[in-house]
Amino acid sequence: MKIGFDNEKYLKMQSGHIRERISQFGNKLYLEFGGKLFDDFHASRVLPGFEPDSKLRMLMQLSDQAEIVIVISAADIDKNKVRGDLGITYDMDVLRLIDGFTERGLYVGSVCITQYIGQEGADLFKNHLEKLGIRVYMHYTIPGYPSNTSLIVSDEGYGKNDYIETSRPLVVITAPGPGSGKMATCLSQLYHEYKRGINAGYAKFETFPIWNIPLKHPVNLAYEAATADLNDVNMIDPFHLEAYGETTVNYNRDVEIFPVLQAMFEKIIGKCPYKSPTDMGVNMAGNCIIDDEVCMEASRQEIIRRYYKSMNALVSASGKEEEVFKIELLLKQAHAVVEDRRVVPVSLEIEAKTGAPAAALELPDGKIVHGKTTDLLGASSALLLNALKELAGIDHKHHVISPDAIRPIQELKTKYLGSKNPRLHTDETLIALSVSAASNNEARLALEQLLNLKGCQAHTSVMLSSTDIWELRKLGIELTCEPKFEKQKIYK
Repeated sequence: MKIGFDNEKYLKMQSGHIRERISQFGNKLYLEFGGKLFDDFHASRVLPGFEPDSKLRMLMQLSDQAEIVIVISAADIDKNKVRGDLGITYDMDVLRLIDGFTERGLYVGSVCITQYIGQEGADLFKNHLEKLGIRVYMHYTIPGYPSNTSLIVSDEGYGKNDYIETSRPLVVITAPGPGSGKMATCLSQLYHEYKRGINAGYAKFETFPIWNIPLKHPVNLAYEAATADLNDVNMIDPFHLEAYGETTVNYNRDVEIFPVLQAMFEKIIGKCPYKSPTDMGVNMAGNCIIDDEVCMEASRQEIIRRYYKSMNALVSASGKEEEVFKIELLLKQAHAVVEDRRVVPVSLEIEAKTGAPAAALELPDGKIVHGKTTDLLGASSALLLNALKELAGIDHKHHVISPDAIRPIQELKTKYLGSKNPRLHTDETLIALSVSAASNNEARLALEQLLNLKGCQAHTSVMLSSTDIWELRKLGIELTCEPKFEKQKIYK
């Protein structure tokens, strides 16, 4: 993979810039951490060279100064909101985050449950955390938020919230996902700190949009595609332009809320320390792009992937037409078409020839292999085996799994487990391959190539089952699917 981003430079520059901001505010900074602290795969896809755990590694350089507070909305707990990328609920993700931070030597001070109005699920989760020895604080809904600043910045607003006890100069406020109340938590803490006579500051760390690259740069367009369901829109920061005569990029929610933030700051500390939303940010990612062409092409590919994801959701009745329309517009703005994804036309061509679902995958060296539907294997399973054979240098005529070994599995599926599809899914294929590896040297060589599939691009001519999607995702394969079912059914 071509590299377009200097990760080591980023780690050094970003941690240094945050230290500067801490010292700017009397050695107490509340840092709203947007996006994912680890597992930031979007950033690693659009900025090749950015490691998915870069933000976590950067924070580890500040571990002696940093304390983490994880924020979760009571409403999200109550409705069992799920992270789409991991398939787990937000409350379970809080536990995962605590373990992840602690294992890396970072101090998690507490959890804050926001937007609390007596939800039973929030009470149960609070009790569970406290039994685990984790401090929990409660923040409440405030009528008229965020516009009624007189009420918000008062003893009846922020003053009703629990004061979160912290002990370190950098307090990182993070959450399982958007809409958790990170900014409100930071401002509530500022209110309480100043009531106690303690000087403190607020800053925001969002990787995207990148403020110092063009508005319509594909990297920023890819961020819009990734947040199409939230209806975020990148825009020129008008406050920054007016204050400094400098064009910078921000997004609509921060621009819209800034006048309210200014008013809150003035009520809390007497003046606003920032002249624009861009001023609030500490993101240095734009300074670490070392090959703009590489990042632009990677971002165009990401927009194409997002387009297919939105189309699949629409066909599955879980998406919206507006989201699809928005990403179609972003494709045009990025000067990209779906055929730019090389595996797309290959899989469609194989389907046209065979009259059955097909799949294609681009290997690390750029070679494209394909898989077609057979009596024994689905297209994605055939693709997986063909890719492993190619990587291991195995003749494609050789069987790494004996057909005689597959048939008993098919009989188990159809005769005893009630499946109507006798073909092996990818998880079943991998289990069969691992069993074969015990006595078949070529199967063992194929199995050893699984790690080399990470980052490979794949496309299937039909939408896959959730089993196949998750299995390919676990292997690190970047998958897209044509927005159609193999067989049209009313009940799926």
